[in-house]
Amino acid sequence: MAKPPYKPDLPSKADILTFIEQQDGEISRRDIARAFNIKGADRTALRQTLREMREEGLIAKQRGKKVSEAGGLPNVTVLDVSQDEEGELIGTPVKWDDHNGVRPTVLIKIDKRNKQTNALPGVGDRVLARITKNFDNDPHYAYTARIMRRLEKRAERVLGMFSKTEHGGRISLIDKKARYELDVMPEDTAGAKDHELVELEVLPRGRMGLRRARILKRLAPLNDARNISLIAIHEHNIPDAFPQSVMDEATAAKPVTTPKGRTDLRDLPLITIDPADARDHDDAVCAMPDDDPDNEGGHIIWVAIADVSHYVRPGSALDKEALMRGNSSYFPDRVVPMLPDSLSGDLCSLHEGVDRPCLAVRIVFDKKGKKLRHKFVRGLMRSAASLTYEQAQAGVEGRPDDQTGPLVDPVLKPLWSAWNATRKERTKRSPLDLDLPEHRVRLGDDGKVSAVTLRDRLDAHRLIEDCMILANVAAAEELEGKGMACLYRVHEEPSDEKLATLRDYLNSLDLSITPGPMRTPERLNGLLKQIKDTPNELVVPEVILRSQKQAIYSPENLGHFGLNLRRYAHFTSPIRRYADLIVHRGLITACKLGEGGLSADDMERLDRTASEISDTERRSMKAERSTTDRYLAHYMQDHTGATFAGRIAGVANAGLFVKLDGLGADGLIPMRRLPNDYYDYREQHFALVGERSKIVYGLGDRVEVRLLEATPVRGGLLFELEDHQPTRTINQLRGGKQANRRGGPRGGRGAPKGGNSDGNGGGNGRGRPPKRKKPSKR
Repeated sequence: MAKPPYKPDLPSKADILTFIEQQDGEISRRDIARAFNIKGADRTALRQTLREMREEGLIAKQRGKKVSEAGGLPNVTVLDVSQDEEGELIGTPVKWDDHNGVRPTVLIKIDKRNKQTNALPGVGDRVLARITKNFDNDPHYAYTARIMRRLEKRAERVLGMFSKTEHGGRISLIDKKARYELDVMPEDTAGAKDHELVELEVLPRGRMGLRRARILKRLAPLNDARNISLIAIHEHNIPDAFPQSVMDEATAAKPVTTPKGRTDLRDLPLITIDPADARDHDDAVCAMPDDDPDNEGGHIIWVAIADVSHYVRPGSALDKEALMRGNSSYFPDRVVPMLPDSLSGDLCSLHEGVDRPCLAVRIVFDKKGKKLRHKFVRGLMRSAASLTYEQAQAGVEGRPDDQTGPLVDPVLKPLWSAWNATRKERTKRSPLDLDLPEHRVRLGDDGKVSAVTLRDRLDAHRLIEDCMILANVAAAEELEGKGMACLYRVHEEPSDEKLATLRDYLNSLDLSITPGPMRTPERLNGLLKQIKDTPNELVVPEVILRSQKQAIYSPENLGHFGLNLRRYAHFTSPIRRYADLIVHRGLITACKLGEGGLSADDMERLDRTASEISDTERRSMKAERSTTDRYLAHYMQDHTGATFAGRIAGVANAGLFVKLDGLGADGLIPMRRLPNDYYDYREQHFALVGERSKIVYGLGDRVEVRLLEATPVRGGLLFELEDHQPTRTINQLRGGKQANRRGGPRGGRGAPKGGNSDGNGGGNGRGRPPKRKKPSKR
């Protein structure tokens, strides 16, 4: 085997590819580690690098522990053109062998020659492009492409809303980037009715007039505001109907009425505490003083979780459907559950006063809140009460109602006492404490938005979240301690590039950072304390959040950075998350708790399951977010022309993204709506800088905007700037490279075809509008 030169640091992706190319046939990860002298903890970083290379299409998918070079793209290839979330033009190869791994995405570069030869591509175009590998310049794309010529446009299949006209109809596309309509001839309407969501095919462009489309499928009526979520459900291919075989299994399920083979927990004062509009109740808690004389002043916390594994057995129709869905999806107007309602809303739900099977953990703490031990049991419980967060909080604060009055002394006070003890250990652990504001959309009886409110953060919320985290940690410890396969919830530490961007931004705010590495939650928490009650209190947490990686599921324990935990798994929500069901099965097998444990097939496909349910989680988050955007746009369309106060929540080549006060609605001020100037995009400073005026439009700046347009079908809001209060000057933006693109006066220079009319189309810069991530609830 050929030996690479010894390097004391971890190899780059280019080094690894060069090494693989020099070998005969497949090699293992161990071969790579040995060749580059990678030992100890650095092997975890190598695994992460190889995972990224597989995702980017640089190497093939692993068979066992073997690694081989992926079939890369040829120097010249045909691409289908689309846009990423930031408006950058990207391409995917028309021909690709799936055995070579994930189909790569290519960043398309636009140069002067493209503009001069009218070869500017647009979304939906097919192009011939010259391909270059991109090892280290851009972490998002494995290749870059330069356009040689534009080819015949491919037929597209997309979604839109149909509106009838005298001569057929028009279609408004649901994509925010597509700010144009399509014409539908009478013979191509497929009988569609006014305001229906349809699937369509975009036809080749004629010489004159609007582009045409042919309707392929009628999906749902959109003339009722209560159906707005159906757009996202169809857009993201979220299955919202259960096959008959699944319904048959759910209907055949019977309640558990005796504790045979289970621990009888019905005498425990377990209660559920949930939002007022909770659709299911899968967790219950209670606490009491420990009467063990060796643990004076100690506490016992019980966390009981619905025993979904009793009903959903490995390999069943219910199991296969739950895995395909991955999780429940929650919208303002409906829920698309992972399991049929007869299970999720009834037999598995821990309703008050009803016997329900559960998997429970008993956790013992000393008087200082330090955990001493835990034990898992499979039980039968009976909820003493179903409370809302507000009820529980009011009761413990001395404002009980008829339901909570009898529970204050025997149930609520012991629970709060035990929680307060555990808070001491939590403070020592110092998890990342962002606590970002979260908006909630409330609908009226007519399905329209009646109010947008900030979600309260009560101690009752924190108590339940902390109890769930304690139970989740116990589950991960139990499985790991018994050598059982585990589906971990992992959150890796931020990358060097993200932290460098964060440091640059903080420097531009003249925020002092204590010496030492920033890659710890404690350091970031110190920064959050530093900006509390200052003008930066809202914006800095969002920038910190953007520096974080996405939490995912993995059979490999990589720790949880945000919670500052060495091991963590999801155990507490098996009604709505498949990951928790897998953890339940593992516990049943590891602790010998009866039938329904982890099957051989479950263990064999754990890697694939982790990847699939991480994908379905992201799918649901996107769908839920886009639905909220559409409801807000529906609400805002009656306020066109009005002015609103807000702040700049994102900066990109396309312009400024503004979040409105109170509503939390996001919209775009396109570049052409900014004062007459050329603008440099300072990515590391999250700012646009006027070339002549030297005005800095930066993240967090207060603005007043006028609403120009609201498009509910797309969820888009378009603003123009009325007033701006800058928080930084040009002198504060020290150092750092400027992005390649400058925005021209009233719209920027040379926006490529295919972008929308507001200048949000392609370009060479690497603009990043806000990806409104939020930490998991638990």
